Amino acid sequence: MKIIKNILMGLGVLFVASTLVFAMQSKADDANDVAENEVEKNVSEGYRISAIDIPENLNFAGEPVPQEDPEIMERVDREFLVNTYWQSNALLLMKRANKFFPIIEPILAKNGIPDDFKYLAVAESGLDNVVSGARATGFWQIMKATGKEYGLEINDNVDERYHLEKSTEVACRYLNKYKKKYGTWTLAAATYNTGTGSVDKYLRIQKVKDYYDLLLGQETGRYVFRIMAIKEILSHPEKYGFDIQKKDLYSAVPTFNVEVTSPVVNFADFANEYGINYKVLKRHNPWLREPHLNNASGKKYTIEIPNKGYYKESK
Repeated sequence: MKIIKNILMGLGVLFVASTLVFAMQSKADDANDVAENEVEKNVSEGYRISAIDIPENLNFAGEPVPQEDPEIMERVDREFLVNTYWQSNALLLMKRANKFFPIIEPILAKNGIPDDFKYLAVAESGLDNVVSGARATGFWQIMKATGKEYGLEINDNVDERYHLEKSTEVACRYLNKYKKKYGTWTLAAATYNTGTGSVDKYLRIQKVKDYYDLLLGQETGRYVFRIMAIKEILSHPEKYGFDIQKKDLYSAVPTFNVEVTSPVVNFADFANEYGINYKVLKRHNPWLREPHLNNASGKKYTIEIPNKGYYKESK
């Protein structure tokens, strides 16, 4: 009997202990549930995700989008969603556009290119001097052969695909050529992305004449819609939930030009003569690809130098 009594007492202790542990765990679970609910509540109150109302009368360069076509509208909707809710990228594009659009816009206008094509540069490079896997380079993503064909100097010493004004001029010539060939700015834009070989092949095989009737590869099939979405979001940021002020935007630093007609042995020394350092010189002249300029032919180059007071003076 004594043994049985001891066993029963032990079981009682275990029961009490397990009850206490269960109670403590229940309280902890309740506390976690409250905390999780509070987090969810805070997130939902401060950040709302919703479908996007697509504007009526969408167009690219004045050419209307067939918005009665449901498949077209699904593709439009995709680009609006992707580019609206990739907020960090959209904010960067808005900031950079304020700095670079004033350079691009007058060159487009001078060459008879619709203003919408400044957003093509945004779609191509994000307004950054990037190099693609295929080695397309600069804001306008120009291939080496194309750049040389249109008169850009491209070598180890100088690469004018990085020269914003000159590369924009080349893009204009390219776009005007293919507007004349295909008859629409929409197909000219598609050709800019994929090349004439692909566009000619698809038009021939599918026996259509319009971009919106073509079945294209995914990148080019999305291309014009992406440009339209970027245009709409950057033009009306507040409509898409972006709170950005003028003071938040990037601005161009005023510069003056220095003409060079002879070799430059060392650009670090050259920069110091104007009170700046090598990094600042390259920032304003990314087309200079080496720390020196060969210029054996005596060609005239124009180098941008920032006005005094915008950078710490180099000593």
